[in-house]
Amino acid sequence: MTSPVPTVPAGATGTRGGGVPVRRGRERQPVSAWLLAPALILFGGFALVPLGGAVALSFTSWNGLGTPAWLGLDNWGAVLTDDVTWLTLGVTLKVMVGTWLVQTPLSLLLGVYLAPRGRWRAWMAALYFVALLLSSSAVALVFKNLLDPNFGLAGPSGPAFLQHPWLGDPNTVLAAVILIIAWHFVPLHTLLYQAGARQIPGSLYEAAQLDGAGTVRRFFSITLPQLRYTIVTSSTLMLVGSLTYFDLVFVLTAGGPGYATRLLPLHMYLTGFTATEMGRASAIATILAVVGLCLSLGLTRLSGFSRMQSQQEGL
Repeated sequence: MTSPVPTVPAGATGTRGGGVPVRRGRERQPVSAWLLAPALILFGGFALVPLGGAVALSFTSWNGLGTPAWLGLDNWGAVLTDDVTWLTLGVTLKVMVGTWLVQTPLSLLLGVYLAPRGRWRAWMAALYFVALLLSSSAVALVFKNLLDPNFGLAGPSGPAFLQHPWLGDPNTVLAAVILIIAWHFVPLHTLLYQAGARQIPGSLYEAAQLDGAGTVRRFFSITLPQLRYTIVTSSTLMLVGSLTYFDLVFVLTAGGPGYATRLLPLHMYLTGFTATEMGRASAIATILAVVGLCLSLGLTRLSGFSRMQSQQEGL
């Protein structure tokens, strides 16, 4: 007489002849859409609603007081045909490219250098990341005084190679602003690269070392390819974030001399709160939002970031 074979309930683990474990898995249940509700409510309340208000306001004439008056497309026509708008857009693109070219190699090399474990590297990283705790306005005030041609390092008592009105010369002010921005934000991206470098399996370096690969070869053959998604993330934050530089540039130069450092966010502020043309300022704000969205989506699509796969060992 044979004994009946016991059944294994769904989701439980049993054994088959020979002690081989058997698992009956249930079908994965879809995630409830209600879990997205809090994030969607916050995003809608703090992003979509203000953006919709700015778009609606861009079709009106309003000085900040009273009732907005409908203008139709007049504000958009004035903004898109204004030479200052295109000039500020060009300056914004220069800052965008310049900050990326300065920040990316520096933060990448520093992040890889600080990735190995060690007490002195930890102390060095902690001191270096102090810049992240400072506000942009504070950083701008410090550098504005340091580069003051009267009593700062750029003055007569400073080093000879710094004796120049860096923030007052249209030929050097943009480069000075780019370097100051890089000094402030390189620690943030260094932190990203440090975290990414620590996730690279050590067996890859051991195998390459056994094959005779040197430090430079291991960096270009292992480290750089393994950090490609970190590079995409960091680059997206840099490029899209360059569309929001306002307080640092406003305190440093207020957009001057002339229009040399008048970025698009600063142009929006001056148009709205100095010229009291809120309708045109709202049109510029809408352009900023559209440019940032297109830039972010374009980088995601071109880099294949949305199709990324795990790079962990064994996965």
